[in-house]
Amino acid sequence: MATATSKSPAKDGWPLVRKIKYAAAAIGALFVVWIVFNFADIKAQAKLGASYGAHVACSCRYIEGRPLASCEKDFEAGMELVSVSDDPDNKRVTASVPLLAEAVAERRGEFGCIQLNDKEIAELD
Repeated sequence: MATATSKSPAKDGWPLVRKIKYAAAAIGALFVVWIVFNFADIKAQAKLGASYGAHVACSCRYIEGRPLASCEKDFEAGMELVSVSDDPDNKRVTASVPLLAEAVAERRGEFGCIQLNDKEIAELD
């Protein structure tokens, strides 16, 4: 009685699948390492974008008198992640980059729109 010694067809593709899994894991690990080493720069860029967005939107809304939806057209290219919200009672605009940064600008009479510092923002809550 003879027995078949060939490999089953289901296992022929496993070495390729294993290589793809290892490659995906290596790419994922490299991405995590890149994020860890660049997180301070990413956070700083997010804060810069939020601050710029708050100032531009506040000036547009409370100095020029335009609606807030119109003010987002004034943003530079690459600011798609910055979202703005309006507080008309206090003449204040908040801009944020989700999970990374937030900035608030407020209209203060003759001084125009002023960025609030972290202490002033904490007092708002």
